[in-house]
Amino acid sequence: MNRKELVEALSKKTDSTKADAERNVAALIDIVTATLKKGDTISLVGFGTFKVNKRAARTGRNPQTGAVLKIKAAKVPAFKAGATLKAAVNGGKK
Repeated sequence: MNRKELVEALSKKTDSTKADAERNVAALIDIVTATLKKGDTISLVGFGTFKVNKRAARTGRNPQTGAVLKIKAAKVPAFKAGATLKAAVNGGKK
């Protein structure tokens, strides 16, 4: 499902216009982005948790030349699914 399909599904599910659904999706993305940018987490019980993980600096290799590269430390966004979501995906109930 892409963003356009998500907006259409949200519009149908909530009996709202596509414009309202688009604003809601955009607002959710903005809120998640701003929260993670601050280093905070968003926890939705049963659904999952959005958080920022830290990846340490490491060495890698250029696959074409075999040259050793230094890869900088980085912060990466992550999502960990909650028990209810996992159960729903696997066909069970929690």
